[in-house]
Amino acid sequence: MSYEGTTVPRRDSPAGECDYCGHPFPTTDRLVLHKGLEHPQELDDDEEDAFLSARADEEDELRTLRLKALGALVLLYFGLLFMYAIFA
Repeated sequence: MSYEGTTVPRRDSPAGECDYCGHPFPTTDRLVLHKGLEHPQELDDDEEDAFLSARADEEDELRTLRLKALGALVLLYFGLLFMYAIFA
């Protein structure tokens, strides 16, 4: 994975920089996830625990987003179906 051309915006100071490749990250969660995905062999036990925790949190957030998107699609579908039934 190449990080050339990616930067942290000037108005935001980076929360941290990867110890292994030097890439800056805007949040510590992103830094922890990067280390766990890109440099898993170099992690110590504390960093591995932080990665697993951050990954579980990220999965929970994605699950919530997917459920909200599914709910919105179901509402849109039935809303359009009812409108078609009323006006057609």
